[in-house]
Amino acid sequence: MKIFSFVLLLVMGSACVAQTSAPAYENLPEFQKLRAEAKDEQRLNNKIMFAPGTWKKANKVAGGHCMECLEGVFTSQLRLGEYKDALKAAKEWDAASEQPLDHVRAELAEGRVAIAMVDRNKPNMAVLQDAHAELQKAAAAHATAAYFYDGQVLALMKQDADAGAAFGQYAKLTRKDDALLSRATYFSSHPEMAREKMAPAVLVNTLGGKRFNLDDMHGRVVLIDFWATWCGPCKEELPHMKKLAEAYKDEPLEIISISWDSDANKWRQFIADNGMSWNQYLDADHSVTKMFGIDAIPHYFTIDANGVLMAENVGSGSNIDGRIRKLVAQAKEQKQLASTGSGPSPGQ
Repeated sequence: MKIFSFVLLLVMGSACVAQTSAPAYENLPEFQKLRAEAKDEQRLNNKIMFAPGTWKKANKVAGGHCMECLEGVFTSQLRLGEYKDALKAAKEWDAASEQPLDHVRAELAEGRVAIAMVDRNKPNMAVLQDAHAELQKAAAAHATAAYFYDGQVLALMKQDADAGAAFGQYAKLTRKDDALLSRATYFSSHPEMAREKMAPAVLVNTLGGKRFNLDDMHGRVVLIDFWATWCGPCKEELPHMKKLAEAYKDEPLEIISISWDSDANKWRQFIADNGMSWNQYLDADHSVTKMFGIDAIPHYFTIDANGVLMAENVGSGSNIDGRIRKLVAQAKEQKQLASTGSGPSPGQ
């Protein structure tokens, strides 16, 4: 499974944009057909492998001028984990761009894929340096997202002072309701943590109105459970989940179950009938699911007290108890050390 913890948040400065008519190729039946097919393929996990080719065909009909097509090629290949092809697509997108905004989006894409493709234990410095240069261009064009990506790139290059400054600049410029704000603020003082494998930045309002921000959970272990009321294996796991929730209700563990249900009333009733007292979120549009890049449930992600993604488990019967027990013990030990002044507090 491919996990992408990146949010393409492009914030540009105020500007007046001239209104232009739609390109002529958009009226061509062949282009319309291919674009519709590509969008459908990109949306469905069992078809996404065909999307890059279909987007390329659509762009050929457009005479190589379809920015949506070039972005579609890049996005599909990134989701498929075809990083070298995605980097090539981002560069082709940049080269074909005629408008400043298209250039900026392509530059951000180059930085995004560089972060995904590098080996964190032995990073390719040439790729990172190239990405840094492109992200600097995007930052100069007032693209706020460039600072976050550049912070990641600089951290991977172990230029921690500059990385911290980049994350700090992102935190200063971004919206107050941005899911990445807490992470950027944390990374600004702990840039070395940007080299760790982190879960996507999840910010949702759970059933009952509680605001759940994964990046505000420092000091607590987090178990993310993807499920649905219609999923047989998920129902088999329910007694296990209830047992975990009860056993750790007074411990530094936060559980959130994210449902694939489409019927909100049925979902709420199931939760009430089964006494599911922990955090619950209905992901009807699969927006959170797509961030994690998963296509099967039940599916679990375990995150330690420092926000580092520790494990991923698929299917019923997953033996996560031992891992949870160990991580909770580590979280309590960290808290104890911090209280005695013997070490840094979790997330600090």
